[in-house]
Amino acid sequence: MADISTFPVYEIKQGDFVFNAMLTMTRHKMKRVMVVKDKQAVGMLDLTQILSSFSSHSHVLSLSIARAKSIAELAQTSQRQNDFVKSLLVNGIRTRFIMELISVLNEQIIEKAFQLIVPKEIQPHCCLLVLGSEGRGEQVLKTDQDNALIIEEGYEWPQCQSIMNELTETLLQLGYPLCPGQVMVNNPLWVATQSQWQHKVTQWIAMSNADSVMQLAIFSDALPVAGNKQLVEPVLDALHTSLKGRMLTLSDFVRPALQFSVPLTLFGKVKARKDGLDIKQGGIFSIVHGIRALALEHDIRQRNTFDRIQALHQLGCLESDTADNLSEALKLFCKLRLAQQLAHQDASNNLDLNALDRTERDLLRHSLHVVKKFKQFLSYHYQIRD
Repeated sequence: MADISTFPVYEIKQGDFVFNAMLTMTRHKMKRVMVVKDKQAVGMLDLTQILSSFSSHSHVLSLSIARAKSIAELAQTSQRQNDFVKSLLVNGIRTRFIMELISVLNEQIIEKAFQLIVPKEIQPHCCLLVLGSEGRGEQVLKTDQDNALIIEEGYEWPQCQSIMNELTETLLQLGYPLCPGQVMVNNPLWVATQSQWQHKVTQWIAMSNADSVMQLAIFSDALPVAGNKQLVEPVLDALHTSLKGRMLTLSDFVRPALQFSVPLTLFGKVKARKDGLDIKQGGIFSIVHGIRALALEHDIRQRNTFDRIQALHQLGCLESDTADNLSEALKLFCKLRLAQQLAHQDASNNLDLNALDRTERDLLRHSLHVVKKFKQFLSYHYQIRD
């Protein structure tokens, strides 16, 4: 059997979206998935069958990434992503699916850059992490680099700084802007051994000030994308163990989710500044960070905000309506932002309300009320009475 097949065999459930099958194939760089019903195989889905359903082929991009032998070749593939996103949006593909697929492709681009820059013999002794929205799988267009490096305990690597400088410059060349806050591997503060990272996490929790809270928030979304991916597990274990059930610490942690006012008037209508409505401050961040705090409280290991919402609902921490409303609100915010970013060819978080039709404005108003209610819940849950 092993002579004619590869292992492991990945599967999707009968009745699942075809797009999920394409996502699975793209993530694992494979051409077939098994279709199962009640844990029994009922068929096999081939890549060619899926590609016939889509005008733009993620697998073609994935294959180009895998075959790239230089940064120049990788850059050519990276530059095609925006056109790919546009085609998915135009064809009515759901925003969450687009986010997941593009995140997978971004992971593969960053991993390939790492493999081309870091000497092969060193790669098993370190682990590259992506943080923030990339770590959560919620990035669509390329945003600032947010990454970190874990080095195996006791491993000596004198050239680490120069190679990480080269990696940062390479990612910039591939279209990933520099992080204004310097949360990048060219900054020694974001390169450390396992034990040093565990110590950093413990310090951030103990200090509990504005800077340490945001560093903790950024790191809690860490996703290993290249090198020895097992190196991150003890560090994340330390983070989750230290925060589980610690309500006083989490009360400080969740405060940034409450600091931005929801852009609604006294009479409940949407309001915006002359330069537009900042949907990240007014909606996205409060949901993402509030859910992140609840996930840490209950030791939920999922990184993606939608997955965290579902896990919190399953634990009984969020009512069904609340979970559904938060998920739908976040999807709407991301969809509206993405559409305007593509239209204006920038990464702005500001929404032009005049560009929205009446239905979109009504949905936006309803979703902002969902955020307002969620913030009230967080204030009550964590006993914050500022």
